[in-house]
Amino acid sequence: MSTPAEPRRRADAVRNRRLALDAAMTLLAEPGAALTVEAIARRAGLGAATVVRAFGGKDALLDAAVSRLLEPVVRRARDLLAETTPYRALHTFLRELIAFQSAHHAVNDQLNGLDLPATTALRADLVAAVEEMTEGARRAGAIRTDLDPAVVTTLIGQTALAVARAHPPSQALTDAYLTVLLDGLRPAP
Repeated sequence: MSTPAEPRRRADAVRNRRLALDAAMTLLAEPGAALTVEAIARRAGLGAATVVRAFGGKDALLDAAVSRLLEPVVRRARDLLAETTPYRALHTFLRELIAFQSAHHAVNDQLNGLDLPATTALRADLVAAVEEMTEGARRAGAIRTDLDPAVVTTLIGQTALAVARAHPPSQALTDAYLTVLLDGLRPAP
């Protein structure tokens, strides 16, 4: 039994969707940029109604753009888990996560209250990957076991975000954060 094929989109609709998504991605990378339909449309060279039509609304457009940003981050976390020890994966990933958050931290402030199901799912995947890293490191004896894993994950995430928001971004601050955090998570001798 065959299923009906999804209707083909017109070439101009596909192009407009790509232009709007590319414009949103560009704006996401600009600190302080307004993530409005009008700003995205202006950047894409489209009308606001065309942008809305291409995605069905601002929430869907931003969900697609932020998801596109987060997918490689989640994939990288999973790759690190497969390639190395959980503790080494955590150490490497935290450095990369801070760099990512430094480049995109202003985005969070503009996403509050929006319906972003794909982004929410990817954030959950990201938290799960960090939890897997910390739990694996705990089992290996590289991280202390007297702290609740959820507390460790929250501590890591919130502190990494705070470091990422530091202005100007500082590699010395990132290095100090990683040293203090990871030393603090090591089991007592």
